[in-house]
Amino acid sequence: MFSLENRVALVTGAASGIGAATARAMAEAGADVVLGWYPPDGHEVEPVRRQVEGYGRRALAQVVDVRESASVDAYVEAAVQAFGRIDIMVANAGIARTVPYLELTDEAWNETVNLNLAGTWRCFRAALPHMVRAGHGRLLAVSSVSGTVQAWPEHVAYTASKGGIVGMVITLAIEFGRSGITANAVAPGVIESAQSLDPVNSLGRHGVDVAAQNNPTGQGGKPSDVAHLLVYLASDEARFMNGRLHVIDGGRTLLVQDVDRG
Repeated sequence: MFSLENRVALVTGAASGIGAATARAMAEAGADVVLGWYPPDGHEVEPVRRQVEGYGRRALAQVVDVRESASVDAYVEAAVQAFGRIDIMVANAGIARTVPYLELTDEAWNETVNLNLAGTWRCFRAALPHMVRAGHGRLLAVSSVSGTVQAWPEHVAYTASKGGIVGMVITLAIEFGRSGITANAVAPGVIESAQSLDPVNSLGRHGVDVAAQNNPTGQGGKPSDVAHLLVYLASDEARFMNGRLHVIDGGRTLLVQDVDRG
């Protein structure tokens, strides 16, 4: 069940966090994986490549800057040249930047939206022609609970970009559904990763720990939790799952917490 045998998966942001966990999980499920990574992020992709190959699957590590169409096109072309097909595109690369709304410049807005939202658009645009020709495909985007089911003050560019991903996904689901292609987004809550542990632009160690303690499940989210959901959405068993936002947060956003602002 949930086999990805004979599938080729492309995963951006694959050197760390949810991306790395997804690459490993999809390899474990049987897929060959094209690891999209961006060296300036400071994470090494080689350990992930070895882990994918450890599952007996083929792996290709390819530098990609999702802010640039030429780079994304080259990434997809490298996948086709190496493996002959594209079955799954996981648009995962993203950033979060803390900027109070009244201090948000055009440059700061564009930095986040161009990477998170337009980067997802570029990945899907490059992969879709190959999927249409094959009559099969899975478009998977990593959105967030922030911007879709809850707010995140001082992160309006991030929330706008993550909310925009959902609009893209629901439209692509209708436009390409009859071509054998489904489109879905996942909305992780607080997941312990390099990004969430950043104390400047995200929650930091203390914030992540508090979120875990207050979660209805009594535990925090791990990148592998999101990866397993993405494996399901990429599988044949998810053929009728289309155009949806799948929240994975342990139920945290269901809580109503009054804040004492005394």
